[in-house]
Amino acid sequence: MKLMHSLLNQIVPSSRQYLACIGDPVEMTVLKQWLPNIDLKFLSFQEFKGLKIGEVLPYGVVVFANEIPVSTIKELRSVKALLEGTPIPLMVIGNDFSLQDKRILLSHGADDCININTNHDGFDRWIDFLRLSKEIALKNPTKIEKEEYKIPLTKRAFDVVASSITLVLLSPVMLIIAIAIKSESKGPVIYSSKRAGSGYKVFDFLKFRSMYVGADAELIKMKHMNQYENNDGSSVFFKLKNDPRVTRLGNFLRNTSLDELPQLLNVLKGDMSIVGNRPLPLYEAQMLTKDRAAKRFLAPAGITGLWQVTKRGKKDLSEEERIELDIEYANNHSLKNDINIVMKTLPALAQEVSV
Repeated sequence: MKLMHSLLNQIVPSSRQYLACIGDPVEMTVLKQWLPNIDLKFLSFQEFKGLKIGEVLPYGVVVFANEIPVSTIKELRSVKALLEGTPIPLMVIGNDFSLQDKRILLSHGADDCININTNHDGFDRWIDFLRLSKEIALKNPTKIEKEEYKIPLTKRAFDVVASSITLVLLSPVMLIIAIAIKSESKGPVIYSSKRAGSGYKVFDFLKFRSMYVGADAELIKMKHMNQYENNDGSSVFFKLKNDPRVTRLGNFLRNTSLDELPQLLNVLKGDMSIVGNRPLPLYEAQMLTKDRAAKRFLAPAGITGLWQVTKRGKKDLSEEERIELDIEYANNHSLKNDINIVMKTLPALAQEVSV
């Protein structure tokens, strides 16, 4: 096995141009729709193991597994062993994974499991993020392990009690919002997207849908409208002013922050906290990996936070200021400060501009 790792290190550095797809080519043709600009190579397990020196190593590996027989587990572990010491993400896709299926696959080497019938918007950026996370872990594994954030018991207790009570009290409001969204435009009531939270942990971030279906595909065309846009085009955060993709009801939900209510479920699950730094879309998180900026991820992901109650919605908010506010919260957060932020959140919803 050491010899195999040595050979892998001599293979030409991988590009984002091809993804190794192991399994049934017919079942995996859905990937062509998800990744139209990335070359897909359909291989058997044996063909993947036979990659030779001088060949380009794949940017990522996707294994199709509708069922999980012992043979699939053995092959998955074999591929994982070959990828050891590389940043190449290993993903498994299938039609309908149960929670137990996912646990089995993750315990035997998969970096993530994806249901085919799920929202695939931004799948290429998601692969980028998984790869970048593994690159960081390979370069500095000790530091990442040492600085892993764990929510204090008192903060977690506050989160569970506050989110449970709020969900019960606001459940009629949430039901009315759900009916209104369905009545106004086609599409799901809840919008789910991959976000990076504390310690770069990726989870499914929930919101009431406030845009028309297919809005994510229009994002690249609106780069010039970015609130944080720099002259050199290197901005980290992406926030549109008066976003034309937002529905009429969605505009109201955003300005009142009612679209954030489903995140109370994220809080109950432990993905987020009531107060913390906002979890970021993967394309933003992958640009914040330098030592100082990465400190913002050493705090819980939150529904509200320090930057929301200080400068949210103000035209003069720069991305440097936002990062500094996130770092300040990461360095100084406490239950007392969290309660103060919660008390300031409602007045902060009176924004100067529509964002």
